[in-house]
Amino acid sequence: MVRKAGCLATMTSRETCAQAFIQQAGWGRATRQLLAGDASNRRYDRLTRPDGTSAVLMDAPADKGEDVGPFMLIADWLGRQGFSAPKIYNADAENGFLLIEDLGDGLFGKLMVETPEATMHLYVAATDVLIQLQNTSPLKLAVCDTDWLIGATQLVFDWYAPDDGASTAFNTLFRPHAQRLDDVPRVVILRDYHAENLLWLPDRDGTAQVGLLDFQDALLGHPAYDLVSILQDARRDVAPDIQAAMIARYIDKSGTNAEDFYSAFALLGVQRNLRILGIFARLCLRDGKAHYVDLIPRVWAYIQRNLDHPDLCDLASLIHEALPVPDKSFLEDLKARCATLQTP
Repeated sequence: MVRKAGCLATMTSRETCAQAFIQQAGWGRATRQLLAGDASNRRYDRLTRPDGTSAVLMDAPADKGEDVGPFMLIADWLGRQGFSAPKIYNADAENGFLLIEDLGDGLFGKLMVETPEATMHLYVAATDVLIQLQNTSPLKLAVCDTDWLIGATQLVFDWYAPDDGASTAFNTLFRPHAQRLDDVPRVVILRDYHAENLLWLPDRDGTAQVGLLDFQDALLGHPAYDLVSILQDARRDVAPDIQAAMIARYIDKSGTNAEDFYSAFALLGVQRNLRILGIFARLCLRDGKAHYVDLIPRVWAYIQRNLDHPDLCDLASLIHEALPVPDKSFLEDLKARCATLQTP
């Protein structure tokens, strides 16, 4: 493996560092094409050699707070458990470059648009991965507990509707709900488990047919967390009948208590989607990424659906009072203020 290109110690440009890493890794003759960027500072390029073999360059700048170490650790663990995480071919962890396995273009989100009839099958495959994942011996990771959930939700009160008083009131009401989840045995949660981070690999068998991406922020948490992530997807509508069928499938195959699981799903759905509201507002206001504002109404609708659960009446009352509905005027105002604020 390539370990170091020496870029951090010099004023060398990021692109020059990338080219040096590619050359040292033996891919100097490959063509390079942008695959994706994401809400963080990472970007991904596909490298293709003259013989047609390909790999993916992950560029995660350490000087912008990125760290490829967790990705490497979790990718190795997932691979040893039989899941399809990208193999790591070469690494310069100090400078934030990885050369990883190219799992292709079969993104679930893309396939669901091109072949809608495959949608249910893909959600079944994704749900079954979670069931198997959560039956493995957990990797040692940080814990998604009550304090983590409360801290993560703070983003909505920092960016979407800044209000210290509402934040304090929410935290007081939310804490006893979240503490009940702390009694459930924790499993590995990948956190960004949704249709744009899953790839269909039909030539593989069983749960290995689902390629996994963007798992570097994994934690130990409640089993419902990742099911919320894929069934309440900020980037695409998930039909209520699919959500109901996948929750029922998870409960049936995992043997979990249905009443407790539905309650946890609703609570984590509120928490996760409130956090996403805050993230999307921040991406606009701080980072100038206005297109995330267009996703806010869908996220808001998920919150309202979750708040219908009878266990969450107290949270529903507070949220309806504290947070503005993302109507046309609110969203237009948010976009008008893009890239005008710094971190609180």
